[in-house]
Amino acid sequence: MKATLIYGAGDVRVEEVPDPKVENPTDAVVRITHSCICGSDLWPYKSREATEQGGRIGHEFIGVVEETGSEVSRIQRGDLVVAPFFYADGTCEYCRAGLTSACPNGNAWGADTDGAQGEAARVPFADASLMKLTVPHDSELMPSLLTLSDVFGTGHHAAVSARVGPGKDVVVVGDGAVGLLAVLASKRLGAERIVLMGHHKDRTDLGREFGATDVVAERGEEGEQKVRDLLGTDGVHAAIEAVGYDQSLSTAITVTKPGGYVGIVGVPQSGTIPNAAAKFTKNITIAGGIAPTQANMYELLPDILDGQIEPGKVFNRTVGLDEVPEGYRAMNDREALKVLVRP
Repeated sequence: MKATLIYGAGDVRVEEVPDPKVENPTDAVVRITHSCICGSDLWPYKSREATEQGGRIGHEFIGVVEETGSEVSRIQRGDLVVAPFFYADGTCEYCRAGLTSACPNGNAWGADTDGAQGEAARVPFADASLMKLTVPHDSELMPSLLTLSDVFGTGHHAAVSARVGPGKDVVVVGDGAVGLLAVLASKRLGAERIVLMGHHKDRTDLGREFGATDVVAERGEEGEQKVRDLLGTDGVHAAIEAVGYDQSLSTAITVTKPGGYVGIVGVPQSGTIPNAAAKFTKNITIAGGIAPTQANMYELLPDILDGQIEPGKVFNRTVGLDEVPEGYRAMNDREALKVLVRP
């Protein structure tokens, strides 16, 4: 079959790889019908050292079950399913607590198993990992359902970590797909006023459609002052950091009022917490991390099926599998917000 491999910075190729097969009794093999490129895929695309052997990549997909292991009972051949970006066994203490992304037996796609940007994948712990879908295979809801795999579930996790709720004021730092869906998640959770900090008009326009009441295009101290001008000198109840840079996290901490919460889902690039003195002085809680989408996609699914929300609007380009390298280039060059892949 064909699959996407990354060999180094800027070097993404689509090549022939061995077909996946059931290796353990809890496995399933899924033929992938919808996948996508994630903003986090761009980090290795920008910086991975060159290697002689490429690594599988991609971690979001919908597909049809083609084969199951002997111990798989809930998932059956022919089922249309969506996979979380981090599979988990469903039985450990963390899975039972809803923190599936901490499962010691789990992992992300493309690490020790198949990548999602390919024609098929072996799915460990299929009964626990895969969520059945009851829509037609050609449903117009498919892009939105695909966001349950990662990007919408991650935006939701950011909002929950920031304690977003009815009547709260929220600042979202970052106008990438996760930031925009954090806006949508905050609106869904009842936030009263949502300020989106971003400077790409096409993206912030979508953010307004998702529920942002204000947009701040300025960055750094200028942007922080603009937030104060809008919401008062104390800042906001909750801030969401959806970028991963020190400056964006520092801004999120700065604009949060004493006793407030900062939800972080941007992959940290430095390993440090900037502006720690402000965090300490104002008793700000920083929470978040790798989203447990295997757990939260069940909560988000009904609103998509009912048409109450349409997170799939973050996809603004669709490519075939052979065009995935061009999809990476387009996202890296900010010509596309998020690229949908149809193997």
